[in-house]
Amino acid sequence: MSKFVKRSDVEDEQFEWGVIGWRCVPRTGARQIVVMDVSLEPGQGHDFHRHPGQEEMIIVKRGRITQYLERESTTLQAEDSVFIEADVVHASFNEGDETAHLQVVIAPSLGEGTGYGLVDVSGEEPWASVRNHA
Repeated sequence: MSKFVKRSDVEDEQFEWGVIGWRCVPRTGARQIVVMDVSLEPGQGHDFHRHPGQEEMIIVKRGRITQYLERESTTLQAEDSVFIEADVVHASFNEGDETAHLQVVIAPSLGEGTGYGLVDVSGEEPWASVRNHA
């Protein structure tokens, strides 16, 4: 069902690494895409992970992040973005001094709930050591 989504409609969920605002997910009526507002506080990050069968676009709205694609990294700031193919290991870290605000789009949706699938690989090599060598 098509509808307007106001900020007050967005359900926030706190994680160890930051906050996700679930803007567009199956439980809100979306069938094909997942859209999230993500906040990363200084010193925090979404450690190395992958999304089986899902592509992702991360758009930096405010602040800056160090974005990893596999073992390669770069700094992304406001208006920069990264496209991540399905199953590619990646991570986002806020190494700045202000909160980073991101808009994240993942597709296709995986069905009920958040529609978001994730495999955490941060404890596996080489991912556990990538930042130590950067």
